[in-house]
Amino acid sequence: MSSNPMNIPPISIAAVKSALIEQYSDPVLRRRASMLWGTRGVGKSSIVRQVANHFEVPLVDLRLTTIEPVDIRGAIYADEALAKTVWFPPEFLPSPDQPNGILFLDELTAADQRLQISAYSLILDRRVGNYQLPDGWQVIAAGNASFHGAISHDMGTALADRMFHFNVQTVVDAFLSYALAHDFAPEVMAYLKVRPDKLDDTQAQLAAEHLIGASPRGWEDISNVLKSGLSDSAKRVFVQGRIGAANAAEFFGVLRELQAGADVVRLLAARPGPDTAALLPKTLDGLYGMTYGLLAACVDHTTVARALEIIEQLPDIRGATPLPIKETQTLAMELLMQRALSNGLEAAILDSPSYHRYDAARRELANA
Repeated sequence: MSSNPMNIPPISIAAVKSALIEQYSDPVLRRRASMLWGTRGVGKSSIVRQVANHFEVPLVDLRLTTIEPVDIRGAIYADEALAKTVWFPPEFLPSPDQPNGILFLDELTAADQRLQISAYSLILDRRVGNYQLPDGWQVIAAGNASFHGAISHDMGTALADRMFHFNVQTVVDAFLSYALAHDFAPEVMAYLKVRPDKLDDTQAQLAAEHLIGASPRGWEDISNVLKSGLSDSAKRVFVQGRIGAANAAEFFGVLRELQAGADVVRLLAARPGPDTAALLPKTLDGLYGMTYGLLAACVDHTTVARALEIIEQLPDIRGATPLPIKETQTLAMELLMQRALSNGLEAAILDSPSYHRYDAARRELANA
């Protein structure tokens, strides 16, 4: 196979999840395996778990780099009554009394090639040895291609022809939605909003022959570091050790601008009007830092209402450099709505005069 086997367009992780849900819903399509290709940390394993949770069905998750070929094929046993040797399948494979579920073969392309033979039997024939996968089970595999910079054995066209393939790539908006839902550090979200190219720099990492680089999973770790009680010097060491020295230097440089651009605590405490306007950021980094900082601070009715007042005043920003005020205002309002709905604070939105003025202006603009 060529160095780049992806003869399909890239697709976001959210779109893959939706497609897998629809595939599982169709009993015929469910019997055809799907293969998720993508770089490390893009979320392949996570969405498979989410699909299983969506249907409330069992998930058998096999990380193929941690098991031996006999673990799938099972053990051979001499049956004296039959005067034959028979195979005992492993207990972790679905039994006939489990009619529906998902069998996930993770790290397929990195597995030992002897193990791949057994895995391919499950994909091609839905059986291995004397074991037969129940009809209601869907097989999903995941792995990396060689150009993703991971250990990878080429997949033959005969096997590839027996699966649906998804070229999973990171989309920053989808990642930011995930980050918001999981309470990532606002600094990470603001930085990636300004520098979406830094979400996954695998290609630049490989070109520079660096071992360490940025990935979605890495940014989740960075968020945990920033939210920890570590000293500032220790945080710098851990960030460097997770995304590389160059990425860390740029991140901390932007972080200083984010922190200097907007003091969310002071903004929340300020009175509406001139006092608030004087504290509004005047740089793009500061603008996004303030937006995600406000989201993190919205934990009750009072903070949501105050955040809406602050966002309403964004047009009051007067800086030397033009900023995307309207776009940021729209983004902030949408994110605040999501935050309020997920935390049961929608009443704070509905009771807010600031939101009603914003909504009226938006409707007037749409009808113009």
